[in-house]
Amino acid sequence: MQEENKVDLLAEHYKGIISLLGEDAGREGLLSTPQRVAKAMKFLTKGYDENPEEILKKALFKEDYRQMVIVKDIDFYSLCEHHMLPFWGKAHVAYIPNGHITGLSKIARVVDVFSRRLQVQERMTLQIKECIQTTLNPLGVMVVIEAQHMCMQMRGVQKQNSTTTTSDFTGVFNQAKTREEFINLIR
Repeated sequence: MQEENKVDLLAEHYKGIISLLGEDAGREGLLSTPQRVAKAMKFLTKGYDENPEEILKKALFKEDYRQMVIVKDIDFYSLCEHHMLPFWGKAHVAYIPNGHITGLSKIARVVDVFSRRLQVQERMTLQIKECIQTTLNPLGVMVVIEAQHMCMQMRGVQKQNSTTTTSDFTGVFNQAKTREEFINLIR
């Protein structure tokens, strides 16, 4: 199905939602809202149309470097799959090469791909780690994500200053000393 058709179908659904909420979808201020929301939702979930492994492979280089490579403070925005409300924060990603490196911007793009899907923070952390481990086959990968969730801040428990931190790691990051070095470097 073409993207235009998807946006039009989404817009029709959003028009129905607006009506079900008790609003007049034909009111001047809301006339273009269904189309705008549909386009926004397509942008916010564009990660479904991207292949993170291919992104890493496009900038794969042979290199004998075997020390920690860290890309930290990667801003991301995602949508909680339970309430479709935003969560956002920073991702910190490290890997220790094993014969190959990738372009640094590709690590940030992998974070974007997985964040631009309906998500839970725990799965997103795992997916980023697994993608880098599988594609680059490094000696180890570690991912730490710190995020704020609107589903906790504006509804439900309503805790505005809460932050959720998740982490996952493979290989040499199973050693406490290596994990501690990473944590110290991202502080």
